[in-house]
Amino acid sequence: MSNRYNIAIDLGGTIIKIGLILHGEIVRFCTVSSDSVKGLAAMLPKIETAIDSLLAEEQITSAELETVGMAFPGMVNPVSCRVVSTNDKYDDACGIDLRHWADSHWGATFLLENDARLAVVGEWLYGAAKGTNNVVMMTIGTGIGTGVVLDGKPLVGKHHQAGSLGGHIVVDYRGRRCSCGNVGCVEAMASSFFLPEIIRSHTQVSDTFKAKADEMDFKQLFEMMRNGDAAAATICKTCMDVWAAAIVSYIHAYDPEIIVLGGGIMRSADIILPYLDSRVDNLAWTPIEKTRIVPSQLGDNAALLGLNYYLPETKKEKNEKIYGL
Repeated sequence: MSNRYNIAIDLGGTIIKIGLILHGEIVRFCTVSSDSVKGLAAMLPKIETAIDSLLAEEQITSAELETVGMAFPGMVNPVSCRVVSTNDKYDDACGIDLRHWADSHWGATFLLENDARLAVVGEWLYGAAKGTNNVVMMTIGTGIGTGVVLDGKPLVGKHHQAGSLGGHIVVDYRGRRCSCGNVGCVEAMASSFFLPEIIRSHTQVSDTFKAKADEMDFKQLFEMMRNGDAAAATICKTCMDVWAAAIVSYIHAYDPEIIVLGGGIMRSADIILPYLDSRVDNLAWTPIEKTRIVPSQLGDNAALLGLNYYLPETKKEKNEKIYGL
């Protein structure tokens, strides 16, 4: 077994997570604050410094680093290792040669994948979906991302986008315009990015409540709901109804054994899971077997660990089947 190390980078909108991986385990971990609006080029020097620090802490050299992998929040081409399209996060990334970046700094191979696809692979290999062959993961945060494992392999599609755009299925064709350009997407109707607008446009909450819209997040709202606040409960239930509608569509489209829910919002799983279970049970057409809905087990590490699936020692036997290499 090779003793060469790998770096995994999960490029979040406000936090970048970086793990040093050996034999499938994260042996060192750090985070870097980020501002995705400033672009990826502005963040690369901070990422380089963080990676160099991890290597120094483990007392290893660049020669012992085999691969640098990145989980990116947008459309990517994993074969050419290029970002294809962004959605208000790291919008300069399409013009950056990341393969050259990794090679020039550490002489390492570079891997690139969509962050939601890597998250579902992580949960499938090591977490909540381990032992299953058909999985959908929905990550709820600033935006809403999805990834799919179908018949025991990650779903990719002709243009490498299959399964990753579940946040942009339409749940209300008369709804709010999404940042992707469509109308009524799941993300536009029930994500953190649109939460202030969701609150201000709601007809069943007071003007006093609406005045605080910019100060509120889902963590606060679910805590207020737990403490009996009716207006907060109204907003939370509105968003959970949207998530339930999306999950029903995923079940009808992909026929999964299990739906994994991720994101910081799952700190309120005690409220969210029973509500979604009830709604989905009533709405999904599943006469043979009910689809389980469970929280992520790996949390923030899901995408980092998902990169293991694509590392060089497994690439030949797995990725050739996925990408037709």
